[in-house]
Order: sequence, then structure tokens, then C-alpha cells
Amino acid sequence: MASFVDSHVHLADAAFDADRDEVIERARLTGARAFVCIGESIGAAERAAAIAAGRPGIVFFTAGIHPHDAASFDASRDSALIRQLVASGAVAIGECGLDYHYDHSPRERQRAAFELQIDVAAEAGLPLVVHTREAVPDTQALIRVAAHKGVRGVLHCFTGPRELAESALDAGWYLSFSGVITFKKWMDDALLRFAPAERVLVESDAPYLAPVPHRGKRNEPAWVSLTLARLASARGLAAEALGEIVIDNTARLFGLSSISS
Repeated sequence: MASFVDSHVHLADAAFDADRDEVIERARLTGARAFVCIGESIGAAERAAAIAAGRPGIVFFTAGIHPHDAASFDASRDSALIRQLVASGAVAIGECGLDYHYDHSPRERQRAAFELQIDVAAEAGLPLVVHTREAVPDTQALIRVAAHKGVRGVLHCFTGPRELAESALDAGWYLSFSGVITFKKWMDDALLRFAPAERVLVESDAPYLAPVPHRGKRNEPAWVSLTLARLASARGLAAEALGEIVIDNTARLFGLSSISS
């Protein structure tokens, strides 16, 4: 059985309120060594912190503001709240970033919120967890801003394009792959081989994006094993070998020395 870390899971989501402990245990039985629970809002981050406190060394949490909510981002209030969560043990800033597909928030507000969270990450010495969709040039520009301030990060649920991967990798960032790479419509295995092995992560993004053969169901971190197997196959590796690599990568990015192999 291959071991792995779920580098991006929304365990604080209400979808898991009825059986969160069972979900975590099912994942542990399929090889999950640890989980990075995403706080994509202040409320979610506070819930994620509580979940992490109950499972020290197994669940870790992040704190940030999703681009969908950037319209209501208050620079002084929310930056202060994120800093409080960092003091409570957050291992990264985010999920932040840009989403020009849905445009739930004005683009200029998205960029402003992202850049302010880069500043918090630089101040805290923490990495960024970044959501980006249909915003390649602006994401590239803000990756450069982050790099200039000494901040690394990960592009989560990465699906391309290659030029964005190049910008991220050149800045010392990581790419995280989700169950999307198991979908029948996935046609870019070259992208799965493009990143150096030491820069790839795997994730569930649960409760979203369940991999094949579970599409349409509530996603679970246990099914990261399927994503890992697909990524390993595309790269010509055994899942067990790639699993140890992604554990080390996740530990290095988020500073989780306790989970490193």
C-alpha cells in the first residue's frame, strides 16, 4: 500500500460534519500519513484549527481568504485575523488566489486580497496555497511578487497550462494534482511528467472533485490513493515510490518534519 499526504482537503466543510472522524480513519487505512486542512475563510480556518488540535501530527491547517470572497476582504481586519491563526499554528496562508472563471469578486479586489496575503506569508515565513483559474498572466505576475518577497507556494488542483507551471517552478513553487487527472477528459499526461519529482504534491480537494470511479460522489481523502496511482503511472513510477516522494515534498513545503519519511 502506497503512503501519501493529502495536501489540500476541506475537512472543515459541513459535508463532513456527520462522519469526519470516520473519513479521516478511512483515509489512514488507505495510506494517508497526514492531511493539510484548508481554511479558505476565517470561519473555515478556525474550524480547521480545532480539527488539527484534536489530531496533532496528523492534521495541519491553513488560513486565508478565497478569491471568491475577496469582495468582502478587509485589509486590516482579515490580515489581523489570519495573523492570529498563524500564531495558533497555521502552516500556510490560503487558500487564496485568483478566479476569473466565476468572477464572484471583482478582479481588482481579488488581486488586492492575494497581494495582501503574500505580505502576510512573507511576514510569517509561511508558504501560500493558491487557487488559480483562467487568470494566467496575473497569477504569473503575483508569483513573481511573492518570489521577490521570498515566499514560495503551491498551485493546488493544477491542470495547466504549461507556461504557468514553468513560472511556478522557476520561482521554486510546487504543483499539486487532484482527482481531475483521473477523468476521461484528461489528455495531458505530458504535464504530469513536466514537473521535477521533488516539486509535485497530491490532494483530494475533498469534498469536491472525486476521482474515477467515484465521480459524482462526495470526495474523500482516502481516494487520493487513486490520484497518486494515476500520477505514478504517468511518470513511470511505482505508487509506493512516488508516495514517499510526495510525503517528503509536502513536509518540506509546509515545514512538517514530523511526517517526513
